[in-house]
Amino acid sequence: MHKRPKSSSIPPHPSASTSSTAATTNDSSSACPYKPSSRSTTISKLNSLNYMPSLPNARESTHQKVHLPTEREASTIPKGDGTGNWEYPSPQQMYNALLRKGYDDTPADAVESMVAVHNFLNEGAWAEIRAWERTFAGGLAAGWRRCSGGGGQSGAWEAAAAPSDSDADDEPKLVRFMGRPGDLSPKARAVLFAGWLWPSRFSAEPPFDRHDWYVSRRMPDGSTREVRYVIDYYSGPPEPTGEPVFYLDVRPAMDGPTAAVERMMKWSGDVWYRGSGAAVREAKQREKLADEKPR
Repeated sequence: MHKRPKSSSIPPHPSASTSSTAATTNDSSSACPYKPSSRSTTISKLNSLNYMPSLPNARESTHQKVHLPTEREASTIPKGDGTGNWEYPSPQQMYNALLRKGYDDTPADAVESMVAVHNFLNEGAWAEIRAWERTFAGGLAAGWRRCSGGGGQSGAWEAAAAPSDSDADDEPKLVRFMGRPGDLSPKARAVLFAGWLWPSRFSAEPPFDRHDWYVSRRMPDGSTREVRYVIDYYSGPPEPTGEPVFYLDVRPAMDGPTAAVERMMKWSGDVWYRGSGAAVREAKQREKLADEKPR
């Protein structure tokens, strides 16, 4: 679960997505993408990494009365070509993108908060991808050992997603990505169907956005393999304080049998860990060690 930073000025986006509306600068390869709604733009004018046209990082509209920063924040997400990390769009870039897509009713003073949400969610998505990659980059056998030992549980999963001091060449890298807000993933369709059958248990609300991220995985033999991840973005009930809450469903796309096995391993490993009582035994072991420590 990822909570959105507190802000009461963020309006609902016309496409119900803050994550897929960012724009690029003249270096469009380092901003967040959206899927073009028209083929009128020739492919030669689109960046091959995110399928977006370049947008200037300067005030374009005479109706804009609020100054928006043009500085771009660096992400923690390494580029696939090894040239550093991806950069997030500046508030001015995002506002320009909104205007060019026809969303001219977006208050300019809300854009900085929108950018903060956009960056926050993408960092959360990358943390989930890191956990998947740390679990399965070493092969299916190593992945099962981690999953069956509780690797898919909350604490272990978060530990796997944390930055490490390992060789940067072994870390996953984001090669390219695409926003697909209008395309429901098969899993999202299944969740919607479950919400129709059991509304008391499952949500009937579709995800407000979808991204496909293509990640370079370092294999044990030193080679690399590209893995596509699907990210569905859901809104949850707000906190009692009014803070909106988001849920990210991040998993490798079922582009082949390996991804299907990985997803099954994570699910079955979690079930085995809980059903075998391993969590209870480990909690008792921690309590015993704490009691044996000298005071």
